Amino acid sequence: MSHNAPVVPDTMRAAVLSSIEKGLEIHTIRTPRPRAGEVLVKVSACGLCHSDLHVIGGAIAFPLPAVLGHEVAGQVVELGPGTEHSGLQVGQQVAGAFLMPCGSCPACAAGRDDLCGPFFSMNRLNGTLYDGETRLADCEGNPIAMYSMGGLAEYCVIPVTSVAPVPDTMDPVASAILGCAALTAYGAVRRSADLRAGQSVAVVATGGVGSNVIQLSKAFGAKDVIAIDISDEKLDAALALGATAVVNSATENARERVFEMTGGFGVDIAFEVLGRPQTWETALNVLRDGGRMVPIGLGAGVQTAGVEINRTVRRSQSIVGSYGALTRQDLPEVIRLAEAGIIRYEDIVTRQVSLDEVADTYDALRRGEIQGRAVVKM
Repeated sequence: MSHNAPVVPDTMRAAVLSSIEKGLEIHTIRTPRPRAGEVLVKVSACGLCHSDLHVIGGAIAFPLPAVLGHEVAGQVVELGPGTEHSGLQVGQQVAGAFLMPCGSCPACAAGRDDLCGPFFSMNRLNGTLYDGETRLADCEGNPIAMYSMGGLAEYCVIPVTSVAPVPDTMDPVASAILGCAALTAYGAVRRSADLRAGQSVAVVATGGVGSNVIQLSKAFGAKDVIAIDISDEKLDAALALGATAVVNSATENARERVFEMTGGFGVDIAFEVLGRPQTWETALNVLRDGGRMVPIGLGAGVQTAGVEINRTVRRSQSIVGSYGALTRQDLPEVIRLAEAGIIRYEDIVTRQVSLDEVADTYDALRRGEIQGRAVVKM
């Protein structure tokens, strides 16, 4: 540690989920410390993501007590051992990605950060980091599980694989959304959809991730970017972000409208960003022959959606799931696109709340009241 390293307090405030009944409560817990290959980040902001609702509501099983929050921005305050080649320094602004590759499993060795085995088995199922232990504990020393880095807290520990520097010129609060909402959208558009200039796109559900899919599709040269949602407010926001047309699927027949707009063909690529059977159906219904449906939204628990077999077969349509992105390659690129103004990240953040308002804000998110993304400002 350098002589001017910031003083890290012994305790911190965090939003802790102790039980599904009680929901999120603000507690004082021990400040975590980084181990090998990890950094400690003083959180400036943490985004509130729709997939957190599945854990808070009990639809996706996760060990409790836990600290959620998986898209963060902040400042590096301490480097663990083995981080000397990371290029990270104390005092640097960074963004943290939800998908934290271990860096050494077979998937990571093949460059498939999105398929990291330990991330799924150890973090997503057990709430630990890759030595099998969490970094969080209450003041008595009882362990608290981490969902990704557990960013709804004043400090969080993140593996160096999953942080990237953010220029000082960027907003330290709004940049919280880069590590999930923007990164997930980038993975879907650039990797799974392999979007080419001149193709037509539909985006079904235009929240935090969907808003970024719209911007990136536009940036990558899509000819039509059709936003589909059930909220006129969200559709207006989609137009402001570059959608070329909008469809309210609550009041219009999405398939008929999209086919009308695309000369009777349907779209080349349909992104599904909510993880519900209805939105899967809409995305498949607006697809052209030979088209590709890219589902991004996580369902609640073990949810299924109907797929019409003969249409998929005869029309050579494909469904290509997209979970996040290739963190180590793609997070720096997402930050660059945001700095260049191609991802208008500040426009996506429509609500900044305090840590004490976190439970109420998730309730608003569950009710569909949050346009774009809400973030907790620490």
